[in-house]
Formats: sequence, structure tokens, C-alpha cells
Amino acid sequence: MEAPTRGLRASWAIVLPLNGVVVVSCEHAVAAPFATRQLADLGARVIKIERPGEGDFARGYDGAVQGMSSHFVWLNRSKESLALDLKDDNGVMAKLLARADVFVQNLAPGSAERLGLGAGQLRERHPRLITCSVSGYGPDGPYRDAKAYDLLVQAEAGLVAVTGTADEPAKAGIPAADIGAGMYAFAGILAALYDRERTGVGTHLEISLFDALVEWMGFPLLYTAGSGAPPPRTGTSHAAIAPYGTFTAGDGTEVVLGIQNEREWVAFGVTVLGRPELATDPRFSTGARRVEHRAALHAEIDAVFSTLTGEQVGARLQEARIAHARRREVAEVLEHPQLGARGRWTTVGSPVGPVPALLPPITLPGRPPRMDPVPAVGEHTAQILHWLDEGRPGEG
Repeated sequence: MEAPTRGLRASWAIVLPLNGVVVVSCEHAVAAPFATRQLADLGARVIKIERPGEGDFARGYDGAVQGMSSHFVWLNRSKESLALDLKDDNGVMAKLLARADVFVQNLAPGSAERLGLGAGQLRERHPRLITCSVSGYGPDGPYRDAKAYDLLVQAEAGLVAVTGTADEPAKAGIPAADIGAGMYAFAGILAALYDRERTGVGTHLEISLFDALVEWMGFPLLYTAGSGAPPPRTGTSHAAIAPYGTFTAGDGTEVVLGIQNEREWVAFGVTVLGRPELATDPRFSTGARRVEHRAALHAEIDAVFSTLTGEQVGARLQEARIAHARRREVAEVLEHPQLGARGRWTTVGSPVGPVPALLPPITLPGRPPRMDPVPAVGEHTAQILHWLDEGRPGEG
């Protein structure tokens, strides 16, 4: 996972798509920082406003990364930290926003307006400014002021209801609502920047964690509306496809596979199980019947897989051209052969020294990604204030 860390000035010398775009963000936790980190990855100058002293409260979530929070390290590389009391800022925010292209905030409902940072207030003064508000449930409605931690939104949006086993629901193991909102904010800002190139005018974006996750719940919502019953919780299995899920080989290797059509089902029976008669077995002759008789189907598969190693199961699935994977523990993913072969691990600087980082998913041939340090609270305050006072561009 070791690789050279690119310094701030070195990576800014690379021409990336968002070089020259200035983003000011009053952000904390996950959703808004995730959106702005994507912008920073593509070259935008992201100035992160933090409370003097403790900064973004996500800095204190844990100390797993050499004493730093894993969430904060993940979400805040390549940003500049400005420590600022928004209630008594001596006009700093006004100067920043006069030079900004994008303003992002995920403050508590109503806070931005009370601070004079509401979208309408800002865009009246700065018509070219793109404003993006990230909230839990949106700017109106009965849930407008409700607290919106990721787990709570997963519960309200029904994700918990369709995740887990038949016996017990579960939340997703990652902050799905935050990530969804962050990605929609990122995409919306890119679209707004493109629109401004054509119209010369900025716009306002409203993104909520609830709306983002409900959109991701499209399949179970439509399934329930159409059938009158929700898709059952099936662990790693699929509510409407079988066989689909995790099976254990004789040596304990867990293999995940999915059959998508009848051709694959026949190949699975012949080549993988060595049981061609299963293709015409009345219990399994159609996709719907395989789902109906899932328990019997799994018993047939388990009987064969228990006699094979994981490597043998994988070889048979490969020969039959059946989609498959290994179920890996998180620690195994750190050493995943695909990540290693493609050089996806690097390091970035931080207040505690180099820390591991994955390269961003968006790759631009011939242009190395921006991988600048994770900032300390207020690390760039002096440079940013100098930039504002002198009225000339700076690199933080």
C-alpha cells in the first residue's frame, strides 16, 4: 500500500477538469465532505470551514488511522482547512463567497439562513454562485427539522427493512444515505457548473439523504407496490433469483454466485454440479420455481460443493461461464489482488504522517489523480486570509 505522497503544489500543477474552480464548504460528518472530496479529486480548490479548536466533529469519530478518524481521513484529503467562527467572522465569509464558484453546506436546518448564508441570500448577491444544501429530509415537510443520522434515514427509507436475514433486519455496513446524498450533490454540482458555462448564471441545489436513499430503494418500492408484499430479506440471496448468494465449499471457502438465465442454469447443472437432470427437475425448471423451492435447491448445491475445495468450485464456475466471486472479509480486501495489480493503493500526507488512501474511481488517462494531504484544523487559515486580503490567487 506504499506509494509516494504527492504534495499540494505538485498536484496542482497537473491540469485537472476542475482546476480553477473554488469551492467553499461549511461541512461536517459525511455527506457534504464526500461530495466536496470528489470535487477536490478533480482539481477544485476546496476550502473547508471548520470550527476553531475541534473542527469537523467527524475528526473525533475514532482514532483508527494512527490516531486520526478513519471517516475524516477518507473524506478530507486535498482540502484546505480554514478555522472560522461563523457567528463572528469579521467579514471573511463575504470575501470568500465573492470569489467562490460553489458554496456547499450541511448545517442544521435553518442555520445557514440565520448566518446570512441561505441560498436566496447568497445568490441575490452573487448570481454566478452555485449553492448546494445537503439536509436530512429536505427544506420543507413534516420531517424538515428531524435529526438525520445515517442509521435513522436508512430506517425511515426502508433500507433496514430489506437488509439482513429473514429473522432479523440490519442496517447497511457503510453510511449508505450519506454516500448517496454526497454523490448526488457531486453530480448536481458538476451539472450546475456545466449549465453556468451556457447561461452565465448559477443555481441552487437541494439534496437530502432521505431523497437519495429512497431513490436507491426504487426496486423494492416498485416490487412492493406491484405485488402487494415487500421483497423478503434473504441475506446474500436475491428475493427474485435463485441460485444467487453465498455457498460454502468443503474447505470453508465462501463462494458467491448468481444465475441470471436458463442457459446459465443448464450450464450450472451440467458443468458445476455434474447433475444435468436438475435442469429439467420440475422444482427447478424455471426461475420462479427455483425461488419457490430455494431450500431444496440450496441443499442440492451444498451436497456437491461440500465435496470440493473453493479453488475447484471456482474452476468449474469459470468453465461454465457463471458469474462468481469470493466473499472476503474486510482485512482481505486490503490485500485484494485486483487492487494490487492495478496499483490502487497509495498514501497521502496528514498531520500524523503518511496514511493509506485509495486512488479515486474516476481516472483520466495521462493525468495522475490529485492526492494531497489531509489537513489539520485551521492549517490553511493564514494562507487563505492572506489570499483574500491581497486579492490574488493562491494555492493554500
